[in-house]
Amino acid sequence: MAEAGRRVEALEAENARLVEENAELRRRLGQNPRNSHRPPSSEGLGKPAPKSLRGRSGRKPGGQPGHEGRTLRQVDEPDVVVRHEPRLCCSCGDGLAGAGEVAVVRRQVFEIPPVGARVTEHRLVTRRCGCGQQTMGAAPAGVDAPVQYGPRLAAIVVYLMVAQFGAQKRVAQAIGDLFGVPVSQGSVAGLTGRAARRLEGDFLGFVRQALADSPLVHFDETGLRVDGKLHWVHSASTDKYTLVYVHPKRGTQAMDAGGVLPGFTGIAVHDAWAPYDCYTTATHSLCCTHLIRELVAAAEAEPAAAWAGQGIDALVTLKQAADAAVAAGQATVDPQALAEQTDRFRHAALIGIKDHAGQSTKTGRKLHALARRMHARIDDYLRFAHDPHRVPFDNNAAEREIRMVKLRQKISGCLRTLTGAQQFCTIRSYLATAAKHGLNLLDALTRLTAADPWLPAAVQAQRFCTNFTW
Repeated sequence: MAEAGRRVEALEAENARLVEENAELRRRLGQNPRNSHRPPSSEGLGKPAPKSLRGRSGRKPGGQPGHEGRTLRQVDEPDVVVRHEPRLCCSCGDGLAGAGEVAVVRRQVFEIPPVGARVTEHRLVTRRCGCGQQTMGAAPAGVDAPVQYGPRLAAIVVYLMVAQFGAQKRVAQAIGDLFGVPVSQGSVAGLTGRAARRLEGDFLGFVRQALADSPLVHFDETGLRVDGKLHWVHSASTDKYTLVYVHPKRGTQAMDAGGVLPGFTGIAVHDAWAPYDCYTTATHSLCCTHLIRELVAAAEAEPAAAWAGQGIDALVTLKQAADAAVAAGQATVDPQALAEQTDRFRHAALIGIKDHAGQSTKTGRKLHALARRMHARIDDYLRFAHDPHRVPFDNNAAEREIRMVKLRQKISGCLRTLTGAQQFCTIRSYLATAAKHGLNLLDALTRLTAADPWLPAAVQAQRFCTNFTW
């Protein structure tokens, strides 16, 4: 009997383990972009119709009244005008030479003329003076090799590599097909590397300092395969500046290397990744979109967990109130609505803590930890409702920065070397910052490849003051 009892206990323990394992596997199989951090592309072609937590706005789909469209429009001054005159009357057949002109219909065609590289030869002439000294003419700035690529062609190479996420082989082929210029994969790598090195001084230093001095900065990180190993791309960004860099680590060691978070005293917007909390001089604002995805997953894992739905409703209601306050020019959300929804959010967290306290399953422990975090970090989650004009509801601004890195990996695969990944991130920082200042990306890259990179006005002013002598 004792042996049978032990056998039953062992089988019960094994059954409990399998039940928990089955629940965890079912939870993982049920993960999607609406209840986890998985990207939408991971669902493939069988993804269901999207569901939005937003209410109906009453507006029709598409561009709204007053929105400036980008439709192709006629220009007032075309480059070439070709007149098409009628020769004979379409009725009687008489000639129309000298007949009165009644109307002109304008039709414009935008076309790119055949493009080819123009080769300029610089001949440095040497002459002998009567004194016997020989003097050679000076080459223009940047012309220092028997044969080389010009700044604009080099800018196009870097543009295809970094802005359009090309691979070296495809970029070299594109340059040959488009312009008839032979470019090797090694040359593509060399041009990209030189462009990145020109940003390592003034530009990166200023962007780091500008972000560190900003009142609010978005932070995020994502994985990237580099040399067959998992690395992490970190981003720090505002509406004017972007810093993207790659590091073998994900935590504080990598964040310190970015040079923004150490000593940062503004508002740091990020997800609930714990290492961010190590920077105690910052005021933290947690992304509510991440939390909503976690609450959706909680409701799916435990259909009886009504507290998760209550938390979502409180967040959505507060966001609508914050948007309405901003639209109306009000400094804050209505105090009564703020108090009511804050109480609902806190109450949902307390119910979650109570319902899942002491649960030994992995799902139960995760839901308990989620509810505890909601309660402990309620001020950080609802900071957007207390300061709606400055603090955002989500961290989408940071996710847009690192999405470019994921696109690069999806289109052209992993980066083969850490140096190449660092160069890619450096130039992405330059392009994103230039775009936020209204610059054309190809123009900004042409300046970079001409050894005169665009710099924010503050850096240029600082250079002027440093170089000016009274």
